[in-house]
Amino acid sequence: MILAGDIGGTNTRLALFNGNLRVPERLCVYQSAEYTGLDQMLELFLAGRHVALEAASFGVAAPVRAGYANGVNFPWAVDGRELASLLGLRSVGLINDLEANAHGIAVLGDDDIVVLSEGAADASGNAALISAGTGLGQAGLYWDGERYRPFATEGGHADFAPRDEVQAALLLYMRKKHGHVSFERICSGSGLVDVHAFFCDFTGEPPEEWLADELDTPGAAAAICRAALDYRSTTCVRAVRLFVSVYGAQAANLALAVGAMGGVYVGGGIAPKVLRFLQHGGFMTAFLDKGRFAALLARIPVRVILNEQAALLGAARYAVSGGVP
Repeated sequence: MILAGDIGGTNTRLALFNGNLRVPERLCVYQSAEYTGLDQMLELFLAGRHVALEAASFGVAAPVRAGYANGVNFPWAVDGRELASLLGLRSVGLINDLEANAHGIAVLGDDDIVVLSEGAADASGNAALISAGTGLGQAGLYWDGERYRPFATEGGHADFAPRDEVQAALLLYMRKKHGHVSFERICSGSGLVDVHAFFCDFTGEPPEEWLADELDTPGAAAAICRAALDYRSTTCVRAVRLFVSVYGAQAANLALAVGAMGGVYVGGGIAPKVLRFLQHGGFMTAFLDKGRFAALLARIPVRVILNEQAALLGAARYAVSGGVP
């Protein structure tokens, strides 16, 4: 039996796999902030069950160094040695969640993917993955001539670069609130809420009464997405469109940084919720808006991952392979 986990800033998914890496035998989802650590969730998940574990691996939404990760978007650390002791294993796999997500791409089926841009028929080489959710994760997939080898990055924390006057005003607004403004400050759940608040301030239009109460809840970003998709709020539509445009621009930045001529994947929890805006909004317009490199970027296939369990599946694959792609 394989134990896998996807530890995020909002949710932690734990699953047991027995042979089929696409379908977990058991899956539970926990609210990360409601627990004191991963060990507490594991004890609940495995309580009363006599499971003979062959291997375990966890993708964590934080930088991983020497088997240890200190959460950026959740308030506790993850220690691989302590987890191995708890689970009765010699060792466990502990990798960045975007690296896990990248491993999961190989497990996905055609129904898990939506194509934004076909790119060139002969596209090949390195690939990249960008995922907006609680934070903005980024990873590369190095093509060694035979297989992809995923690697984590923290590129989501690079400085946000505005591309027009409205985005420049957004930068000033966000700088007053946060100091340093990274792409993650825009392309994340909390970032979308901030972008919506910016437009309310920028236009002088307060949020609609039916929306105002939801903006003070953990589901604020989802409420903004729903209002935009239903075209119930002009401010929400503008916020999602700007979000999507910044997302596309940073996806192209990542593609250029890692030479991702083999393709760019858009993952995370937000993409499926705003898929219509990704398909018909400004994502690809912003992706291609790189001056002399527009033609090169047009050759890159761009795909959206719909399966929100991709990182979990990737962690399971990493455990089975012993870390070999």
